[in-house]
Amino acid sequence: MSWLTRLSGRGRRRLLASAATALLLAAGGTLAAGISGQQHAPRPPASAALPSSNPPNLPPAATPARAPGPIGGPSAVPPLPAIRAVTPTAISIPAIGVHHALLSLGQNSDGTLQVPPLSDVSAPGWDRDSPVPGQVGPAVVVGHIDGTTGAEGVFYSLGALRPGDTVSITRSDGTVAVFRIDGVNVYAKDAFPTLTVYGNTTDPQLRLITCGGRFDHATQHYLDNTVAFATLTGIHRG
Repeated sequence: MSWLTRLSGRGRRRLLASAATALLLAAGGTLAAGISGQQHAPRPPASAALPSSNPPNLPPAATPARAPGPIGGPSAVPPLPAIRAVTPTAISIPAIGVHHALLSLGQNSDGTLQVPPLSDVSAPGWDRDSPVPGQVGPAVVVGHIDGTTGAEGVFYSLGALRPGDTVSITRSDGTVAVFRIDGVNVYAKDAFPTLTVYGNTTDPQLRLITCGGRFDHATQHYLDNTVAFATLTGIHRG
């Protein structure tokens, strides 16, 4: 993957770990052969997809992270400072019936990102090497599409999200960061646009990621990844 030669330091490690998330979700969520019924998870229609030729908020590689300005409204609270005293604790996506506590995912000893356990495919997880939801940059939340028993995972219906749907992230200080879905794209794993998904942004954004596409019984993997892009609309007290 030649893009790695253009990255260095923590940015390279975070992008590498985050890119591995999508691949590990594909491998980890499909280890059993008896999940063929899970191949028909909702796919986003053309109207919900972001234009592939004009991905959202793809900034210059050198764009530094900075604290966002005040979020409007008298009841709004300031965005988070660049410290991790506050963490995300739960996610709610009413349009697809997701309401669940968030795991905090770190790195494995080999540098790859941990994924939610297959023992509970209803549990999504936040990549703690990505921004806290509400800070500038793309916060990353991952979840399984299904499990080894064929049970639907927390992000089974991710492809059914439509622009304008909302995602609420509850945080440990009692505040809630609200995001609006901009679009949902499906990417082939062998052509995953790492910088489009994980690259720096100039505003607070959110990425929701799971497996998608056709399930390959020969390799026991899904061939694609489904990614929902969202932008912060406000922060309020819970």
